[in-house]
Amino acid sequence: MASSVGITGYGAYVPYWRLTRAAVAAALGTGGGKGTRAVASYDEDTTTLGVEAARVALRGRADEPGTLYFSTTDPAYADKSNATVVHAALRLGRDVLAVDFGGAVRSGIGALLAAAGAAAGGAAGLVVLADTRTGLPGGQDETAGGDAASALLLGRDTPGAPVLAELLAQASATAEFLDRWRVPGASASRVWEERFGEQAYLPLAHEAFAAALKDADLTPDQLDRVIVAGTHARAVRAFAARCGARRDALAPDLTDALGNPGTAQAGLLLADALDRAEPGQTIALVVLADGATATVWRATDALPAGRPAVGVADQVAAGNDTLPYASFLTWKGFLDREPPRRPDPAAPAAPPSLRSAAWKFGFVASKCTACGDVQLPPGRVCKKCAAVDEATPVALADTPAKIATFTVDRLAYTPSPPLVGVVVDFDGGGRTDCELTDSAGDVAIGQRVEMTFRRVVTAGNGIHNYFWKARPVRFTKER
Repeated sequence: MASSVGITGYGAYVPYWRLTRAAVAAALGTGGGKGTRAVASYDEDTTTLGVEAARVALRGRADEPGTLYFSTTDPAYADKSNATVVHAALRLGRDVLAVDFGGAVRSGIGALLAAAGAAAGGAAGLVVLADTRTGLPGGQDETAGGDAASALLLGRDTPGAPVLAELLAQASATAEFLDRWRVPGASASRVWEERFGEQAYLPLAHEAFAAALKDADLTPDQLDRVIVAGTHARAVRAFAARCGARRDALAPDLTDALGNPGTAQAGLLLADALDRAEPGQTIALVVLADGATATVWRATDALPAGRPAVGVADQVAAGNDTLPYASFLTWKGFLDREPPRRPDPAAPAAPPSLRSAAWKFGFVASKCTACGDVQLPPGRVCKKCAAVDEATPVALADTPAKIATFTVDRLAYTPSPPLVGVVVDFDGGGRTDCELTDSAGDVAIGQRVEMTFRRVVTAGNGIHNYFWKARPVRFTKER
């Protein structure tokens, strides 16, 4: 189906930390394998991963989406929306609908197609896909899983927001069969015998793929890139080998370096393909998850100028693979280590969190209109000239900063001691204190940092305290 709807912006986020699969075998004497898997830090969850990917997709845009769909199989909250936290961190308007898609990997492609449908009706939609995947220690899911997020902005082609990749066609084939499942409260998924899953998936994949290509008036050998995503590795490999596409058109699945990030995988691989595509090239994305869905895209002339400054390959190459296996198990909740001998942190209360939402979630400071001083956190009274109620809000989440001073605190409460506290000065004014994260000991006065949305701590009553931390700048934002 010819369409003027497509991807108008996209982004991906790969966590800084990596676990080498050899470290698993060294510790347990089994499992492991070659390569690494991406690991969300102790202060990251699917919500914070999604925020980081969406920030990349929206950076530099003056418009905003009309809807936000957040999809994950590992939500930070149940019986409460996680999409609204993403909405608040992105500083989107109150009229933007934010809802969760969850429960299964298939919900990710469902969110994407729902956003495309809304975009066809004139409402641009932001799809945020995030997952943290693991399994029991020593199991295949532990080493084959991965943590990551991706974000795709769907809309109509306009002069201010041109389509980077046009949606040409989409088709699905749905069937009920038992492949992978996890009951509520279980710490890991279970999987049926692999040969059964392959036999169930392949007919569905061929059916959806053929229908989408027919609608796009293409044959498999005409495709410039074919992406096959899904958590059933055997079925994914089998379909990629038999789909009829040229061998050089098959996209790498990045599992050797990152593992499989479940719901986020399809968007992550699509983002990587868009990072590399030339205008006019066609890309097919086939997702195997409780059925099969195929979409076909064509890169436009606007793609080169619309790419993010930091691509997927940049983030893959920048990972730190020194994470100890014991730390990985602790972060994933499989190793219950003695906590710091300090009082547990107090849970954030709902009323003050609501009152300070712009600061707490959006990192919005205030700038005095009388003297120009930037104040963090924002206040009614200027701390420099004492002017009252003469300030305008200023968002600093995307403003670079540098470390003015720091301290390494080995007594403060933190799930991953020691805590590194920094005082940072923002370019253009403003100073605040916060934690430093994603640091492998590389901290110094004058060091350049940027802000990142994190889960500071989870209190005993299950409330996640989200706020912003500083992390070392690892990329130049130029292409």
